[in-house]
Amino acid sequence: MTTTATEEPQHEEPPHKRKFTFPSALTVLAIVTIAVWALAFLIPAGQYDRDEAGAPVQGTYHRVDSGQSFVDRLNDLFLSPVNGLYGVQDEKSGQVGPDMAGELYGSAGVFLFVLAIGAFITVVFATGALDRGIGLLAHRLRERGALLIAGVMVVFSVLGTVEGFAEETLGFYGLIVPLMLALGYDRMVAVGTIILGAGIGVLCSTVNPFATGVASSAADISLGDGIVLRFVMWVVLTAVTVAYVIRYARRVQRNPDRSLTGFLPGDREQASEAAGEVPELTGLHKAVLVATALVFAFMIFSVVPWASALTGDADATPYGFELGWSFPQLAALFLCAAVLMGLVARMGEQKLSATIIQGAADFISPALVIVLARGVTVIMNNSKITDTVLHSIEGVVKGTSSGVFAIIVFVVNLPLAFLIPSTSGHATLAMPILAPLADFAGVSRAVVVTAWQSASGWMNLWVPTTAVTIGGVALAKVGYDKYLCFVWPLLAILFLLICGFLAAGAAMT
Repeated sequence: MTTTATEEPQHEEPPHKRKFTFPSALTVLAIVTIAVWALAFLIPAGQYDRDEAGAPVQGTYHRVDSGQSFVDRLNDLFLSPVNGLYGVQDEKSGQVGPDMAGELYGSAGVFLFVLAIGAFITVVFATGALDRGIGLLAHRLRERGALLIAGVMVVFSVLGTVEGFAEETLGFYGLIVPLMLALGYDRMVAVGTIILGAGIGVLCSTVNPFATGVASSAADISLGDGIVLRFVMWVVLTAVTVAYVIRYARRVQRNPDRSLTGFLPGDREQASEAAGEVPELTGLHKAVLVATALVFAFMIFSVVPWASALTGDADATPYGFELGWSFPQLAALFLCAAVLMGLVARMGEQKLSATIIQGAADFISPALVIVLARGVTVIMNNSKITDTVLHSIEGVVKGTSSGVFAIIVFVVNLPLAFLIPSTSGHATLAMPILAPLADFAGVSRAVVVTAWQSASGWMNLWVPTTAVTIGGVALAKVGYDKYLCFVWPLLAILFLLICGFLAAGAAMT
């Protein structure tokens, strides 16, 4: 069809520039997989001699022939996700593949554990007990501002340290923001209460399965190793963070002009409307909360090496009551607990089944991240460059004191935490290198796990690559730049405290 002369030409609007968004953890790890595979052609193969426990012996590194053809390397790249899940390491050659005979090298146990705890957490939230419990706490303390801030932050911190409570906090801004405004605070107080409350718990993860659990598995140690140091860190850093937020809140309450955010039109009216009564906890809700607390308490009991923790001797003979559970038993525990929680909440068979399936589906992303990250280590293992990388880092930290070594591990992991915001993926990728390095430095692997998770947690308090931070400031209608102004002095304080704890922990081991 032709255009007549009377028709005016249509002017197309210039295309809008696409705003850059940081890729997801899955995409980052896919890129890392290809990059490591390509670098394996350039990095020379090498190996350490191993002791009876399979740990590398310092000073025994030597060059070897990888024995891989181009087709073998291509096959490793193609099968890396499969090997990351259920690859088996051959006892003689050390090669990993799905059809080998030997020990499981893949992350099948951790993969199933993540899905199981995802199902459990989703069932708990489906009962409404946790949301209502936190809402009731906030409502009852609404006339006592400092106590409200401290109470909510401690609850979030406890949830963060035991189960990685982070993204779930996004649902509480509609409740916490109006309450803080009603007390004469600004929106930044609500942001600090939520983001920093949960974030400091995750930073000091005592038994958080998505951080400490995955890292401990990759480091080949128990989830309970190092729990004393992490618990003391959690107590001190939580207290410091709570005090920091309360100090800012009181300053704003005394002089609103000192608020970093100011007040939006209608803030006071919105707060008054939202400060009404909230439903009381029913007997069912109380039963769910008690059962949830008991499940996590039993998880802690089952994984802690009590003899070592109480005597300070890493080689102490385990007490008779110690269970020594690991990921297979914990996966079974949370699957059973999910079913039990559904029965307690009287969900019914159809709803309970659907909720468990939905919970597992919601957590498939972090589970796949673990698999992809483990696949990268398989590529490094089969091309025999893992020990070469370890040897190069050994030269950097050789001769340093144990305290300095622990701080170096913390600092080195900061940029890695930015590039890989997934704690599970970061742990699975970094620990195969960092854990043996701790052996060379004479430092407990548990200290390295603590240093790693501290770096990951510290970065996730402020980096724009996390949905918790960016989503939180957006929901609270607070500028990200203003949040950075608010949080940077605390970040500096936490940085120094973490370095001090790591140095002390390394010195004690």
